[in-house]
Amino acid sequence: MILIAIGANLAGGDGITPMETCAAAAGAIRAIQGLEFVALSLWYRTRAIPASSQPDYCNGMIRMRGEIDPAALLRQLHEIEIKFGRERSAPNAARTLDLDIIDMAGIIRATPDPVLPHPRAHLRAFVLRPLLDVNPAWRHPVLKQNVTTLLAELPPQAIEPWHDDP
Repeated sequence: MILIAIGANLAGGDGITPMETCAAAAGAIRAIQGLEFVALSLWYRTRAIPASSQPDYCNGMIRMRGEIDPAALLRQLHEIEIKFGRERSAPNAARTLDLDIIDMAGIIRATPDPVLPHPRAHLRAFVLRPLLDVNPAWRHPVLKQNVTTLLAELPPQAIEPWHDDP
């Protein structure tokens, strides 16, 4: 089981909306050789964390299965981000696309990239709510808590189903 978070809050270079970018990125992830598609969450509208004046994000989660080296998967995800105009500037900056590996079959690793499970996944509704859609039985490999408990224990974070008009 491979869980990949998908997010965007800037329009693409060709004017496509963040949700359209996220949907297209999900298609690109589905095309990664050696992986098989399992499920795609609904799309959600969320505010930037940490709070800022950035536009709202579109967030979702894709669940895949297969055997792939974590670093090789991360490289391919970075290539997809670049294809959709991602420019890495300051941390937490607005972006056309952000792809993060949240979990890979419960692997726990601190180095090298990627760190698994994602070190902040359990703190963010924009990760946990879509994760609940694609894997309601998921348990955090380190914390040993299920996604429902982790989501319930979060401080309030605005999240709602995505609609193109804010």
